[in-house]
Amino acid sequence: MSEFDYDLFVIGGGSGGVRAARLAAGLGKRVAVAEEYRFGGTCVIRGCVPKKLYVYASQFPEHFEDAAGYGWTVPEATFDWKTLVANKEREITRLEGLYRKGLENAGAEIIEARATLVDRHTLDVGGRRVTADKIIIAVGGRPNPHLALPGHEHCIFSNEAFDLAELPSAIVIEGGGYIAVEFANIFHGLGVDTTLVYRGKEILSRFDQDLRRELHATMEAKGIKILCHDVLTEVEKRGEGDLLVHLKSGKTIEASQVMLAIGRLPNTEGLGLEAAGVETGKGGEIPVDNYSRTNVDNIWALGDVTNRVQLTPVAIHEAVCFIETEYRNNPTEVDHDMIATAVFSQPEIGTVGLSEDEAAKRFDRLEIYRASFRPMRHTLSGRQEKMLMKLVVDGDSRRVIGAHVMGPDAGEMAQLLGIALKARLSKDDFDRTMAVHPSAAEELVTMYAPTYRVEKGERVD
Repeated sequence: MSEFDYDLFVIGGGSGGVRAARLAAGLGKRVAVAEEYRFGGTCVIRGCVPKKLYVYASQFPEHFEDAAGYGWTVPEATFDWKTLVANKEREITRLEGLYRKGLENAGAEIIEARATLVDRHTLDVGGRRVTADKIIIAVGGRPNPHLALPGHEHCIFSNEAFDLAELPSAIVIEGGGYIAVEFANIFHGLGVDTTLVYRGKEILSRFDQDLRRELHATMEAKGIKILCHDVLTEVEKRGEGDLLVHLKSGKTIEASQVMLAIGRLPNTEGLGLEAAGVETGKGGEIPVDNYSRTNVDNIWALGDVTNRVQLTPVAIHEAVCFIETEYRNNPTEVDHDMIATAVFSQPEIGTVGLSEDEAAKRFDRLEIYRASFRPMRHTLSGRQEKMLMKLVVDGDSRRVIGAHVMGPDAGEMAQLLGIALKARLSKDDFDRTMAVHPSAAEELVTMYAPTYRVEKGERVD
């Protein structure tokens, strides 16, 4: 018999932790997974899944408008926020049940309690001590509370935004990342007077500049107010559901809700990391090697808590690599190269690989292929929104190193583009691919001549 209670103990019931626990239990290992809140983690409970459902809900007003151009007469529509919240809750409860069922069917033990480290092999789980040969920390992250902001206690975060008792009449959102941008579009689509405040020069700082500018312009054309180069300095409560937001620029904005989306922090406080000898970084993140191992050789960390790439499929990939390495005698390093991602703004963004600016720092010569056009679905509706497609190509090898799309179904396209870029396909491979007509995606394989070139960081027309 092993000297330990478990072969593997997982702290955290999110996507990465559950995948590792389920696969290990399926291999006959004695596994326990502890979660103090709900299984499914940020993605299922308070992130990707409910957010995408709310994105769908917020798109219907435009669908109703567009229908007229196609001959449909749609009666005046009404929206009920509480119905959306209740239906969302039913769906995430169903998904949480699937997570639990998967663990149970594999033979893993589910522990609904907070787990903290006592030493490198011992944990305190809801007041009792257990031991484990290997331990995975997969506790995710939480919104930055911005405690230095006067009046921060009057603000909400993405967590609370899904379950507000009432839909606000006006909201101010601070932040310029994908969470802030997505929620700005969601609330605006649901009829909320929406203002986005961002300290930077342009929203979505890690994305390609062309996409950032075009999305900014499109959001403003819809009626979303975007204030860059500004920050909140105080949130003043003036009455029930009445807030006054003070900005560094001197402006004030009246709102019924203020949402802070200014980054996320690893959930490592009070976890007992020091007791186990696990090192942390300046922001509380857990540094790991290419196999997700911490500085303590029997403890691993997966997902957002490592602050590598904060995406659900990445956490799942890291979990699979752990299983391959530790339990299948197949050492597998985590691969964070060429990760496709999407921003479910309106219009949405899909992207994979390097932006033009990033590529210009790494490659001496680039070819940039760019197309902007009205998608076919807008031609009868009268909607003026443009679709943008862009390929970034290494001018020497002709390899496509970046692909960026803004427009309907951009996220779906990004997933397929991710395969092509991961396979290191060349622009010639794209050119040899037959187009699907009529489709927006055909533009990706029919941009034969570069729009311009970049040599040693300088644009050449």
